[in-house]
Amino acid sequence: MLNHTLFFLAKRFVAGQNIEEAVHVVRALNERGITATLDVLGENVEDGHAAENAVSSYLTTLDCIQKAQLRSNVSLKLTQMGLDISRDFCYSNLARICEKAGACHSYVRIDMEGSKYTEKTISVFLDLFRSYKSVGIVIQAYLYRSEQDLRRLIDIGARVRLCKGAYKEPADIAIQKMPEIRENFKKLAEMLLLRGNYPAIATHDDALIRWAKDYTRSHNIGKERFEFQMLYGVRSETQQRLAQEGYNMRVYVPFGTHWLPYFYRRLRERRENVYFVLKNLFKG
Repeated sequence: MLNHTLFFLAKRFVAGQNIEEAVHVVRALNERGITATLDVLGENVEDGHAAENAVSSYLTTLDCIQKAQLRSNVSLKLTQMGLDISRDFCYSNLARICEKAGACHSYVRIDMEGSKYTEKTISVFLDLFRSYKSVGIVIQAYLYRSEQDLRRLIDIGARVRLCKGAYKEPADIAIQKMPEIRENFKKLAEMLLLRGNYPAIATHDDALIRWAKDYTRSHNIGKERFEFQMLYGVRSETQQRLAQEGYNMRVYVPFGTHWLPYFYRRLRERRENVYFVLKNLFKG
């Protein structure tokens, strides 16, 4: 009963527990002029069969995107692909998905996880990028190392999604205060907007959204050269407004049965998400 109630609340942020429900959500977004990236929820698998099941889910997802003619790509986590089991095993799983994405004229984004995986994630991505150009990565603005990482990624023409960072990290490796995180986000975003390959500015922060719009306008950077990204269920009206203003707007749409860790992260990130849950929990 508790699990059922939690999923009812989580459905604000999760498109459903199967691909059919996710396709319905993405189709509705597309009809409103918004593209998507589909994420099959799951992370930190320790069993090879679980990783192989995740790969199969992504292959099916790419088939469904093509069959339904959706404007969507996919996002995934390396620990879901078996990184904790073996780097080679993880790489071979990723290669299968990238091969499929290429055949479907789609695209794969490698999500960034906690800092213990940052170096491994970038290393696997760099190896993968030598063979597959339809794959991108995520950089987190609150990590001190991100500027150096970003310079390397820009130099090779990688497509980067820039976000603030969602994991709790220690002060010796990550900026702790939000005003300083915002300033570093702007610094990294400038690098991407000026020299990057179709960067994704992933934020729900009004100040950063205004800054990105002003910066691109004042530097004659066309709206077609970048995109905004946001999470499904967060700032939906803002997503729609940006799309109506002619900006490329992409929404991160997670689905699947492993929704609980993702739901808890959304609650930790934003106070208004907690308010939403509490309000609906006590509705009569």
